[in-house]
Amino acid sequence: MSKRLSPHLQQKIPEGAYCEKHLEPLQLFCDDDQIALCAKCLQSQEHTHHMVYGVQEAAENYRRLFREISNVLKEKLEVAKSMLADEQERMVMIQEEEQNFKEMIESEYRIMFRLMIEENEVNFQSLKQCVFNLNLREASLNQLTDFATELSKKSQEMLRNARYSLERTESLLLQCLQPARIADLSLCQITGMSKMLKVLQRPITLDPKTAHPCLVLSEDLRSIRLRNVQQDVPGNPERFDFSATVLGVESFTSGRHYWEVDVGKTTKWQLGIYEDSVSRKSDLPKASADKVLLTGSLMGADFTLWVFPPLRRVFLREQMHKVGVFLDYEYGQISFYDVTKRSLIYNFSCLTFQGALRPIFSLCLPIGGTNSDSLSICLPHVSSCNVTVRPQSSLV
Repeated sequence: MSKRLSPHLQQKIPEGAYCEKHLEPLQLFCDDDQIALCAKCLQSQEHTHHMVYGVQEAAENYRRLFREISNVLKEKLEVAKSMLADEQERMVMIQEEEQNFKEMIESEYRIMFRLMIEENEVNFQSLKQCVFNLNLREASLNQLTDFATELSKKSQEMLRNARYSLERTESLLLQCLQPARIADLSLCQITGMSKMLKVLQRPITLDPKTAHPCLVLSEDLRSIRLRNVQQDVPGNPERFDFSATVLGVESFTSGRHYWEVDVGKTTKWQLGIYEDSVSRKSDLPKASADKVLLTGSLMGADFTLWVFPPLRRVFLREQMHKVGVFLDYEYGQISFYDVTKRSLIYNFSCLTFQGALRPIFSLCLPIGGTNSDSLSICLPHVSSCNVTVRPQSSLV
């Protein structure tokens, strides 16, 4: 539209202007040639098939055209301002997510490094005991040599894997962020759970005294399921009455601990740790700081994950079936793992614990209808190898 506006129109035609050729008043305007005409100019063959208007009519047409263009530009300007504000807000969010992901990577590799050192130390102690066994037979010596070789290969492989993972994650983080695109962190999973976690796995059991009346505990106290009608249970100040929650019997005040939970038969669940020092009779805000939770929710085909605190949505991934929870009391770290994919879900670091911590398990209370959700705590795998591990827990 703007291309149609000839520079001639930007100059006001003086009243009483005359055609230089015919000395007649310029009362017409040729829209095709964008020039003012007199009556005799119009009679020429040059303008026979052109669109010709009166000067005032042409001026009004172009005033209307300018107003339309101005209004459109104002609307586009407002849209551009809104888009710019959105992009600035999204850029801040991307930067926060990037920083958070970097911290998770650093924290996870610190955990893996500490566990690797301890695993090597445990294996070294076993190796040392075998070396100084004077009654060691030749077959045992050969087995010991093979073990040392495997240990060396394993250490080198772990270092290579750590370096490869670090280079891969660094290259992903150094990629330039494109405007109006938010990085899909599901492509940046931190894989490679430490095998030492299996050594630290605890046989967690559930505490019936803390179970919500809607929960039914299995006889071995390792599984919970929902019932649609609350049970008539004895009153107990330790019992949760605001959510379908139960605590583990075990209480940790030091050391490192790991447990796994099968969540494949529930559509909404919460796992984590609970500081055993607050009232369980109401979900007060002050009590929120005493929990660290991972929440999974399946609605139709959509699966979402949330962590708390603060409440944050974790990048989307497909539904998980088994979740691992790792607690390092001294270093103030809690990690959640996708056991099936052997990848990190989320990592909390630099936490400060004031007292005893207990595992916490929750299901979603039914709202009418029926609900058959259940979850179960996995038993530690019993290895055929005879490995001695130093105690890493202090249980209350």
